[in-house]
Amino acid sequence: MSHRPLIAILRGVTTAEAPAMAEALVKEGITQIEVPLNSPTPFDTITAMKGAVGGDAIIGAGTVLSTDDVGRVRDAGGELVVSPNCDQRVIVATKAAGMASWPGVMTPTECFAALKAGADGLKIFPASLLGPDGIKAIRAVLPPGTLVYAVGGAGADNFGEWMAATADGFGIGSALFKPGFSVEDVATRARDMVAAYEAAK
Repeated sequence: MSHRPLIAILRGVTTAEAPAMAEALVKEGITQIEVPLNSPTPFDTITAMKGAVGGDAIIGAGTVLSTDDVGRVRDAGGELVVSPNCDQRVIVATKAAGMASWPGVMTPTECFAALKAGADGLKIFPASLLGPDGIKAIRAVLPPGTLVYAVGGAGADNFGEWMAATADGFGIGSALFKPGFSVEDVATRARDMVAAYEAAK
C-alpha cells in the first residue's frame, strides 16, 4: 500500500477525539499520522487510532526522545517514530523494535549520523531555518535514494518550492490540527492540503 508522503502531526490531540480525527485524515488522503508524546495520554491515543484506521494508515509517535519511549510506542501499536533530534540510541532502538525511524536533523553531520544508525529517512527540522536552498545543498552529498522530509515551514503555499529543492515529503502540524479544531476543520484542512500537494507535484 502506498502512502502519500505527508505526515499529519496532531500535537495536543486527546484520546477521545483521536479516532474520528484519524478517520477524517485517512478519508481525505493523509494516511501517515504522528502523535507527539507531549500530547495528553499519547500512548492511549496511538492505540485508539490504530484500532480505528490501523489497516489503512501508518500511526506513530513524534517528539520521541528516549529508548524507553520507543518501547512504549511499540507496545501501543505504533509503527513510526519521529524525533526533533538525532539520537542514535533512539534510532537503533526503533529499528530493533521493527518500526520506521525519522530523526530530526539540520546539518550534514547529523544527516550522516542518522543514516549510519539506520534511519529510514531524514526529517529536516525546523525546515524554515535551512530553507529549500539548504536542502538542495545537503542533497548533493547524501546517498542516492535518501528520503528527506521538510517539517516546520513547509505547507500548502510552498510545496512546489520545496519539491523543486528535492524534498520528498512533508510533516504538517498546526496547519492541519490545533487543540480545539473540530473533525470538520481537520477534514477541510486535510482536503486542501492534499489538493495543494497534488497540484505542486
